[in-house]
Amino acid sequence: MLYGRTAEIAALDDVIARALDGRGAALVLRGEAGVGKTALLDLAAARGGAMRVLRTTGVEPESDLAFAALHQLLRPVVGLLDTLPEPQREAVRGALGLAASGDRFLLAAGVLSLLAEAAVPDGLICVVDDFQWVDRASADALLFAARRLGAERVAMLLAVRGDAPVKGLPSVNVGGLDDAAATELLSAQATTGGGAGREEAGRAVSERVRRDLVGLTGGNPLALRETVRRMTPGQLAGREPLPDPLPGGRQLFGEQVAALSGPARLLALVAAVEGDLDLVLRAADRLGTSRTALSELEAAGLATVSGAHVRFRHPLIRSAVYESAAPATRREAHAALAELTDGDRRAWHLAGAALGPDEVVAAALAESATRARDRGGYGDAATALARAAELTPAPATRAGRLKDAAVNAWLGGRPGQAESLLAEAREHAGSSTALAMELAQLRGRFELNSGDAAEAVRILRAGESLGMLADAAEAASYVGDTAAIVEIGRRAAAFPEGFLRDVLVGIGAMLDGTGGHELLRRALGQVAELGEPAEFMWASAAASYLGEADLAAELIERAGRLARMSGMVGQLPVVLEFVATAERIAGRLAESQAIAEEGLELAREAGYTNTVAAHLANLAVVAALRGEEEACRRYAQDALAIAIPHRVGMRAGTAAYALAMLDLGLGRYAAAHERFTAIAAAGPGAGNPSVVWRSTPDRIEAAVGAGDPDAAKAALEAYERWSAHAGTPEARALLARCRALAADGADDGAPAAFEEALRLHANPFESARTGLLLGERLRRAHRPGEARGHLRAAYETFQRAGAEPWARRAQSELRAAGESAQAPHNAALDALTPQELRIAGLVADGLSSKEIAAQLFLSPRTVEYHLYKIYPKLGIGTRTELARLVVLRKAPVASQDML
Repeated sequence: MLYGRTAEIAALDDVIARALDGRGAALVLRGEAGVGKTALLDLAAARGGAMRVLRTTGVEPESDLAFAALHQLLRPVVGLLDTLPEPQREAVRGALGLAASGDRFLLAAGVLSLLAEAAVPDGLICVVDDFQWVDRASADALLFAARRLGAERVAMLLAVRGDAPVKGLPSVNVGGLDDAAATELLSAQATTGGGAGREEAGRAVSERVRRDLVGLTGGNPLALRETVRRMTPGQLAGREPLPDPLPGGRQLFGEQVAALSGPARLLALVAAVEGDLDLVLRAADRLGTSRTALSELEAAGLATVSGAHVRFRHPLIRSAVYESAAPATRREAHAALAELTDGDRRAWHLAGAALGPDEVVAAALAESATRARDRGGYGDAATALARAAELTPAPATRAGRLKDAAVNAWLGGRPGQAESLLAEAREHAGSSTALAMELAQLRGRFELNSGDAAEAVRILRAGESLGMLADAAEAASYVGDTAAIVEIGRRAAAFPEGFLRDVLVGIGAMLDGTGGHELLRRALGQVAELGEPAEFMWASAAASYLGEADLAAELIERAGRLARMSGMVGQLPVVLEFVATAERIAGRLAESQAIAEEGLELAREAGYTNTVAAHLANLAVVAALRGEEEACRRYAQDALAIAIPHRVGMRAGTAAYALAMLDLGLGRYAAAHERFTAIAAAGPGAGNPSVVWRSTPDRIEAAVGAGDPDAAKAALEAYERWSAHAGTPEARALLARCRALAADGADDGAPAAFEEALRLHANPFESARTGLLLGERLRRAHRPGEARGHLRAAYETFQRAGAEPWARRAQSELRAAGESAQAPHNAALDALTPQELRIAGLVADGLSSKEIAAQLFLSPRTVEYHLYKIYPKLGIGTRTELARLVVLRKAPVASQDML
């Protein structure tokens, strides 16, 4: 019987109803111990009708065992694993100990897919009690899935004690009962307890006592029940004083535990550490404790035998048993259990039995950490390694384990813990130069990903290895510190020739004005031999410094595909920064938005703060091109709030570029000119040479529109120097457009330069921008017939891309040229959301639903759900028809006037 929980029950019913309707949701019940969270979860599990129920409970002794909770939760549905996409299936199998390895993001997506399959046909209620004690690996996977249930028939309900963090999920605070509900509970409790009859006992609870008990316990149901159960009739009636103090928290059961016999307390301690009945009884035998002590536990109402387990009536009883035991007794219990267990459990029992530093125990914990890491349980691996370090006698070995713990904490999305562990490792590193350099490189990487990028440059420049210099160059490029990149390039020249060395030396020389383009060409000639996402990113950097943005974008897309499918998903949030940018530069704004939103979620999951800024900045540019002023400003401000204090000039420059493009697209040329000028003048940490170079064609257009031809010519000269060694047609097209824009008057060759640019363009979006500029120039030169074809093609491309300000500008010019613009014939795809459009593109590439799910970290059923929504929006019914529409969207528009 639950009293006074109408609001909480309504919230639970709402989540269940949404799940049944195919709009999966999660809810956190938050409150102190004993407030009734478990009772609410039990009620919810019973209210789902035919819905399947999967359940797990966090147990304090297992909170450091990777995937313990997930194993308990998913064990009933492992038979559904074969329905998952292969990468997800193998990751889940690895987490459950059925395969050799796993990956954090793939595992989380696999959990989501498995829950979706388990929800067929009647829906699923997933219940997780005592979430604060769920092991980190399980918690990460469950939270990832919980935040992505929107298209699944799954209700996920979590109960958490106190202020334990649960990121990104709605919560309901379960507080103490109000006076009316507490009075009902007390009356019911009194009538069912004590030696008096029901009516007599009920009359014995005076109004004053009820009021005092509610006030003293805060209306906590468990405290009320346990207190009343122990009170005498005289105390209930108010004739005798109340117990002083009233028991609270773990003290509620302290007296009952203390009243047990010695053998019963020892057996209870073993059960508090390990709940498996057979293990408890065998340990009791080793400790010389009678098995009959178990009957005493049951008779006291503290625990019961349920199946093959010993279960305490409440988690607080387990805590009271463990805390009341003397330290020596705890060690004795752990030592006995260590002799009866193996693997990870044995390692942790050995640690619990250890009196001080012990290399044998530390090594066992380190091996446990390796197993957890290989299955994707980075957070639990960090915990095991940190404990192993505490038990390690040798300072150098301890420092190495702390370093490994820091790496795992970082990979587990806990940068704060990683930095603390790294600082501790430095304290124990001693005189080992090699270890000091490793620690410095890690510290620099941590700073680069979530801290001060300029500090990362300072730390990494002290390195002597090529890998550390490469990290330093990457950090300097993020900051926009040209001098540092040049100096790093000179130092890299001392290393043997090779791909990475050539890129570093070549970029430094390019920035120093002393050549370098030959080295970058040589590096790009080795692309066919590359195999790692990071290598393709460096190749992209080489192409970018050569002025070939189109080739750079192609190489980044290859890095993204490789990161998704090679198991190196830990790199994905960073790689997706550049993939989203490449899609946006290509004019595929919806795709860019979807990738940036995915990258933003993954970066937040991983704790990569500076990568969060990158995705926010790209979303700001996408919003600018669409003319979404409020969204653009919001994203840009959020990006700048991270990038400026962290001195990530590349991201600060991109956010500033978004605001400039917003003004340019809306025809506010003077404001755009001012913003672009500020971008060009910004120093390291607030700006970036790459942003300046990439935005120069836009700066020239803004300067011309603002009536400042001298500024346009100065910018053109700088752009010609940047593009001197560019060889791709797209790079030459942009240069031709810039020359046409900066030309004086209409009869000085500008139209011919625009025409040359149009012939060279490979990027449909940039081609449309050039066509718009040419059409404007021709119309104002009183040549409307020649202008119309260019304006019409530009208008259709902008419409397809969703670049509304540019489309309106082209439409206005087209009308002025004497033609009414019509919507493009294949604009149906504009009705799709960015995620739907992305799925449609992968369908057009020939991928199955399982393959799409594997790439996008979705469940196959979510992909099918999106397709179910896509087809009626487009008036089609097959994948073939969808693929045809996508191909038409991507195809460049050929105007009749241009044929």
